[in-house]
Amino acid sequence: MKTHVFSVDNFVDESLIYPQIFEAANFLRRDELVAFPTETVYGLGANAKSTAAVEKIFQAKGRPSDNPLIVHIASIEQLHEIACEIPDLAYTLMNHFWPGPLTIVLKKKEGISEKVTAGLDTVAVRMPAHPVALALIRASGLPIAAPSANRSGRPSPTIAKHVLDDLEGKIAAIVDGGATGIGVESTVVDCTQPVPVILRPGGVTKEEMEQIVGEVRIDPGLEEKEATPKSPGMKYTHYAPQAPLIVVKGSPSFLQTLIDKQKTEGKKVGVLTTEEQRHHYNADVVLTCGRRSDLSTVAHRLYDVLRQFDETDVDLIYSESFSSEGIGAAIMNRLMKAAGQQQIVEK
Repeated sequence: MKTHVFSVDNFVDESLIYPQIFEAANFLRRDELVAFPTETVYGLGANAKSTAAVEKIFQAKGRPSDNPLIVHIASIEQLHEIACEIPDLAYTLMNHFWPGPLTIVLKKKEGISEKVTAGLDTVAVRMPAHPVALALIRASGLPIAAPSANRSGRPSPTIAKHVLDDLEGKIAAIVDGGATGIGVESTVVDCTQPVPVILRPGGVTKEEMEQIVGEVRIDPGLEEKEATPKSPGMKYTHYAPQAPLIVVKGSPSFLQTLIDKQKTEGKKVGVLTTEEQRHHYNADVVLTCGRRSDLSTVAHRLYDVLRQFDETDVDLIYSESFSSEGIGAAIMNRLMKAAGQQQIVEK
C-alpha cells in the first residue's frame, strides 16, 4: 500500500480548508486509515462507526484488541451521537478544557463499533485543539477513532516522520501538519462516577481540573496491571525505545556511579537528562529533553528524544526522574511505562 503524505500548515483557516484535507477525509469515508496531527501527538484515525475500519488500526499498529480507543469529535452534536447520560460535571470540564488535551469517559450509545470500546459500556471522547484535526473531522463528517500513530509499544509520534518510520505502507495517508505542541497524550478522566477519576495523566493536570470541579481522584489501576483496562495506556508497556530503559530516582552523582559500573562491563550507556544537569554525566550518549525548570519542555521533547536513542548504539539507557506534580505526572507515567516499571532508587 502506498502511504500518501498531505502537507498542510498547522493553522488551517476554516474558510479555506486545504484540498488535501478533503482528500484525506475521503480516505476516512472509504474506511481507510489516516494519521493526523493533534495538539498532543499524531493520531491514527479511522471511522469510529465502522468495525472494518477500526480493525485496520489494530492490524497496522499491532495493538492488543482489549485496549480501547479514543473517539475524536469536532462538535457537541457529534458527542450526543455517541454518548449518553452525560453528567453536568462532564459538561463543566468540556466548557473549560475543550477543545483541548482532555479525554472524557462517558456511557456510550449504540452505533460506535464494539472494537472502539473493547466491549465496554463506555466510550472515551475528546475534542482536539488542533485546527488540522478539527478540519479533518468536520470534512469527513465522522467521529474518528484514533490512538497514537505508532507501532504498538513504540514512543508516540510528534512529527510526521515518526509516523512514516513506523507505519509507511500500512496506512493510506498522513496529514503532515508539522510538530505537535504538548508532546504527551491527553489526560483521560472517567466521568461515569460521582467523583471524576483520572485513568491516564496527560496534558490537563489533576490540579487544573480540581480548580474547576473540586475533588478528582487517581485510578489505582495506574499503579497496577489491570485485567480490563478502562482507558488507553493502562495495561501494556508503551513508549519504549529499542534499548532497555531504567528510570533513576536519585542524585546525578548516584546516576553516574550506575553509568560507570555498566561501562566497566563493556556496555555503551545513554542518559536522558535535562539542560540543567547534562554536564554532570560522562556517558556514551547524553541527550536532553528540555528544562527541569519548565517541565512542559520535557513533555514536548520526551518522545522525540526516546526515538533519538534508537539512532545510537547504546546498550542501556538511564533516565532521570521528575516531579509527579502537574505535567510531571504525565511525564513520569510515560517514562515508567517506557521502562517497563524498572526503577532504581538511591538509598
